[in-house]
Amino acid sequence: MKTTKFLKTAEIEKKWILIDAEGVVTGRLATFVAMRLRGKHLPNYTPHMDHGDNVIIINAEKVAFTGKKRTDKVYYWHTGYPGGLKERTADKILDGRFPERVFKKAVQRMLPKESPLARKQLSNLKIYAGSEHPHSAQNPEVIDFKSMSSKNTKGG
Repeated sequence: MKTTKFLKTAEIEKKWILIDAEGVVTGRLATFVAMRLRGKHLPNYTPHMDHGDNVIIINAEKVAFTGKKRTDKVYYWHTGYPGGLKERTADKILDGRFPERVFKKAVQRMLPKESPLARKQLSNLKIYAGSEHPHSAQNPEVIDFKSMSSKNTKGG
């Protein structure tokens, strides 16, 4: 009987990838990014190790939602005080000060539940609202997510 080979920390090689999120459906891109962050696209996937890629997302303020999700999807949080349940729609967040939070929350909810490994994997995700990013020294590989499928863009 063969034994399963687990990677050691020294054997892990992380890549940097760059994805342009302009006009891309949020949920489809979030699933792709979550798989890359976890490392499930690799043949030597190890569930208890962080050996996924480092992902850079640009133009996060221009992501698309299908249907009426942009106006109907509601994000809730609680202030910690009695009666402190707050809510905000995706439309208000995308038009507000930190539009990248919508995409970060979508990816975060696709990773394993709140654990040290999930926090480590989420720290490998860099999201920028505009088209500029400070990671050009890492020579990220550009992935054209729009052309992978016609369903990846709204109306496609």
